[in-house]
Amino acid sequence: MNQNSKLGEHADRDDTRPILIIPYMWIGDFVRNHTVVRVLNQRWPNRPVDLLTTSLCAPLVDYMPGVRAGVVWDLPRGRLAIGRQLSLAKRLRERNYGTALVLPRTWKAAIAPALAGIPERVGFVGEFRFGLLNRWRWGEKKLPRFIDKNAALAQPDGAPLPAEWPVPQLRVPAEEIARWRQANGLSAGAAVALAPGSVGASKRWTYYPEAARLLVERGLEVWVVGGPAEKGLAREIVAAGGAGVRDLTGNDLRNGVLAMAAAGVAISNDSGLMHIAAALGTPTMGIFGPTDPYLWAPLNGLAATVVQNKSVLSCQPCQSTICKMNDHRCMRDIAASEVVAIAQRVLSEAEARTTT
Repeated sequence: MNQNSKLGEHADRDDTRPILIIPYMWIGDFVRNHTVVRVLNQRWPNRPVDLLTTSLCAPLVDYMPGVRAGVVWDLPRGRLAIGRQLSLAKRLRERNYGTALVLPRTWKAAIAPALAGIPERVGFVGEFRFGLLNRWRWGEKKLPRFIDKNAALAQPDGAPLPAEWPVPQLRVPAEEIARWRQANGLSAGAAVALAPGSVGASKRWTYYPEAARLLVERGLEVWVVGGPAEKGLAREIVAAGGAGVRDLTGNDLRNGVLAMAAAGVAISNDSGLMHIAAALGTPTMGIFGPTDPYLWAPLNGLAATVVQNKSVLSCQPCQSTICKMNDHRCMRDIAASEVVAIAQRVLSEAEARTTT
């Protein structure tokens, strides 16, 4: 019996009440929450699953199998915004949810489900949410990985964690990729997608311009993928690589999804785009320095996990957003030539798989 069968062996097919997931809204975490969706689909195959989402993450919902709909609602960071919470609660009440899974531990995340009167509100103990949640789960601190904490909430009370969770999936129709290529004037050949952005400066590998130049010299097409915050980096990379590099950064995350789906290989920092590429099934290289791949790499697996191996750094992994010691050596000691060599190997292996 495979792992997915074990997760669904006690499936309740009679329950049809809709389920709402209140996820983390960082892009990478939002993608990883698709594992929670898949666990719920296996446990309750006839209960529709919706995701609360921000405008930024909303395009991801369209590519997530097993999600009925996204409830788009932008709550401001750093304040409760009671009026907005009340309006959201009204909208949730109209949808007649039977269960809400509140993944973040914050008090704020549990307000709207409670105000909406959703009968079953599930979450870990945290931030004095007594009264807002009514189905408590304990033992969060014993679960080291983010995905274990979240997917465990979708399991029956007291159920043992499986050895493996179902992996996140994003599926993009081939015809949509073809239209996107045509709209952007891109050839049908394999390209290398570079994702130089990340939340936190310490997670950023800084040799993307040199890597782009080396990739173009080897006859490869290069795309720079990211949001508006990466426009400056994209200009540097284009300047280094010349006509063989395209700047595909922009405001719409859907564009990033399609670029990663179309790419032959993706090279990324530990970021949301890394998780998007891996969930799409694109061969993905994740460059790690201050963060631990065991905790933060995609469940889907990476074509290559790139870390510096020239020395043992006592500070690594520090999980810090800003380097405070060793002059960022955990990332600085990863050479562009090393990354390009790995990218060529990954591309060759991917091409060999498609021809056999």
